[in-house]
Amino acid sequence: MFFSCIIPVYNRPGEIKDLLGSLLPQTNTQFEVIVVEDGSTLRCKEVVDAFADQLSIRYFFQENTGQGFARNFGMQQAKGDFFVILDSDVLLPPTYFEELEKAIASRSLDAFGGPDAAATDFSPLQKAMDFAMTSFWTTGGIRGKLKNPAAYQARGFNMGVSRRVFEQLGGFVDPNRGEDIEWSLRIKKAGFRLELVPEAFVYHKRKNTLVSFAKQAFSFGRNRVNVSRFHPEAIKLVHALPSFFLLFLISIGVNLIFLQFLLIPHLLIFWAWAILVINQAYWKYRSLLVGHLALLTSIVQLCGYGSGLLVELALKWRKG
Repeated sequence: MFFSCIIPVYNRPGEIKDLLGSLLPQTNTQFEVIVVEDGSTLRCKEVVDAFADQLSIRYFFQENTGQGFARNFGMQQAKGDFFVILDSDVLLPPTYFEELEKAIASRSLDAFGGPDAAATDFSPLQKAMDFAMTSFWTTGGIRGKLKNPAAYQARGFNMGVSRRVFEQLGGFVDPNRGEDIEWSLRIKKAGFRLELVPEAFVYHKRKNTLVSFAKQAFSFGRNRVNVSRFHPEAIKLVHALPSFFLLFLISIGVNLIFLQFLLIPHLLIFWAWAILVINQAYWKYRSLLVGHLALLTSIVQLCGYGSGLLVELALKWRKG
């Protein structure tokens, strides 16, 4: 099996260098790399050229269209049997393509999604963000840890499809608003086999500040509603949990001012959750600092996602 690795990039030459470096020690070398520069002002062509003697790699520049359409362009240029889509801020473990090929062959997969993780040398804040995006105690509990791998909705930072899927269904229909989830649902509805492959994980090197992390979470909440334009069933009860969490925190503030007799039970519930978050993050990363930062990033992630979902639902209702 020959893979085509599709990487859209926008003003991130340093990230591309690290990602391409992680492709060099791959145990399975049957792949090509296609880098699509999506209208960047800070271009990465020189970085890509530096790997030309070590990787089968091609570079394309196009006017900015958004990451979804940049991926489509890359897949149109691809020569492989199976297309692997990666974000520029990930790193691959050496056995990534080896494990992926095994899973595709043994499970007869037409498409896949892989989880993300934090490498040991990531900063405490990066690890805390990884926890918030992957933990059972946040919305991350449904991201890469499902009992039923067929229920997984692949994410654009680490996903892939066979050439046949792309040729039959086309690619992304939206540039950057939950386009990966929409594609996952469309692929499954067409009868193709898309599943989670836990072994095909990537190290997700997020460089967000807390402010940008909050904005990202807010956009994820809005994106879920946007996906429901194409697939009305896309919003389930689990996606509303962050909004309930946000309203619960607001209720603590209201009780603090008006209903002090309800304050203590609310605080007990919150601190029980907080202790569980800190404890799990500490044992996962063996760091008290990461444990406490994980509490902060978990609150930011849940409130950001929950508020984004509510705002977009209100806008959708207003438009009728």
